[in-house]
Amino acid sequence: MNPSHDAPGRLPALQPIAIVDIGSNSVRLVAYEGLTRALNPIFNDKVLCGLGRGVATTGRLNPEGVERAISALKRFRVLCANMRVREIRVLATAAARDASNGPEFLRAASEAIGAEIELLSGERESRLAALGVISGFYKPDGVVGDLGGGSLELAEVRGARLGKGVSLPLGGLALMDVSNRSPKKAQKIVREALSGVKALEKLKGRTFYCVGGTWRALAHLHMVQRNYPLNVMHSYVIPARDAADFAALVERVNADALVAIETVSSGRRPLLAYGAAVLEEIIRTGKPREIVVSALGLREGLLYDQLDEAERKLDPLIEAARDLNVLRSRSPRHGDDLCAWTDAFMKSTHLEESEQDRRLRHAACLLSDIGWRAHPDYRGEQALNIIANAAFVSIDHPGRAFLALAASYRHMSGEQTMAPHLRTLASARMLDRAHVLGAATRVAYAMTAAMPDVLPRTPLRCTKSKLILTMPQEFAPLANERLGNRLKVLGKLIGRESEIRIA
Repeated sequence: MNPSHDAPGRLPALQPIAIVDIGSNSVRLVAYEGLTRALNPIFNDKVLCGLGRGVATTGRLNPEGVERAISALKRFRVLCANMRVREIRVLATAAARDASNGPEFLRAASEAIGAEIELLSGERESRLAALGVISGFYKPDGVVGDLGGGSLELAEVRGARLGKGVSLPLGGLALMDVSNRSPKKAQKIVREALSGVKALEKLKGRTFYCVGGTWRALAHLHMVQRNYPLNVMHSYVIPARDAADFAALVERVNADALVAIETVSSGRRPLLAYGAAVLEEIIRTGKPREIVVSALGLREGLLYDQLDEAERKLDPLIEAARDLNVLRSRSPRHGDDLCAWTDAFMKSTHLEESEQDRRLRHAACLLSDIGWRAHPDYRGEQALNIIANAAFVSIDHPGRAFLALAASYRHMSGEQTMAPHLRTLASARMLDRAHVLGAATRVAYAMTAAMPDVLPRTPLRCTKSKLILTMPQEFAPLANERLGNRLKVLGKLIGRESEIRIA
């Protein structure tokens, strides 16, 4: 066992690393299992301190906020010691950067947390937020906006490349102060500030990636109003026109009148109208195609920046699936066998498969056995729920639905149905692929009992008219009615007669 935590449910050879983010509105601690391409938080806590309240008008940090922040940092220090965190990285942003008593606060804060504090420039803050989005999306393309309490950072992203960032004093607390708590006046301030911003000139018809707690709260309210079938914020998509209309509604009405407002903390509610004003103006100015929520930002960008080039190129979805395969399957090597076995099968079919299709199929193969400890009647349901709500990144919601459904279909016959709410997220093509993959893995498990080194000896191939499973003589006793029936189900899904051959 790993002596750092003595927990077999944790990945071996990893040591926890923590990020403390001292923002204008909140002070947050996130501890991760280790520095990897697929980050997994083991602890997450925040305190809404309001450090930046009044900075825009008084030039000084809020005294009550300073007291709350120092208290939070002392507590975070003890928590990190209890978690045996090997490294604490502490970041401070706009409030500490802009306030005249910022240096004094940072000295006290450093003593409280027991670590040096990096005071980020606006440009570095925008770069790290953009790197967070790059680390959490599959080939992102658009503009990243990170809205904090004191500032708004914008930067363009294209795949792994990012443009020069800009920082603007348009955070929720700052706007509340300078507008004298008038969202209408704040909108005029935002419009003037965003005029001529080059990043927004490159946004038309592309994606705007929202980072920051206020925008996530807005998106969550939008999600609840739609009765959305998945409670996962990362990669939640709102068409730009819909987002603009919703933002206008939030600006216009009292926050307490909004549906599900009780899910937003009381300390965050006053900022919703100002976050909505910024988002509406970004949509009006930049004309994006869609708004996409990112749960990853500054903190994850900092950790991504610490990885070497080879690790950055790893697919975080595949790495996360591989981690779950190691932690929860009967034999992790069988997941790799299943990837290769379905590679050959798919190549022999008439089914077209894109790079995105292939990576989703590989992730599904690695996740196919994670529900085995449950009662047989509930394995499909457990696997579906784990995958639907897992902390995966670099996957959209239709892709997440595909993975969950493929895992559930692996445990049930084609006549059974599950999770109608998830099926609404996937296209007809993706549903068909989930059924095909689920049926194929049912064939595989009937032969292998989830053990490795069997699938390489039992190839599954398609001809123009047949689906053929070939087995060596020593495996002949496995060719029973159960296996034959599972093969027939798969054959029907792809329009082939099925046959088992003993070679």
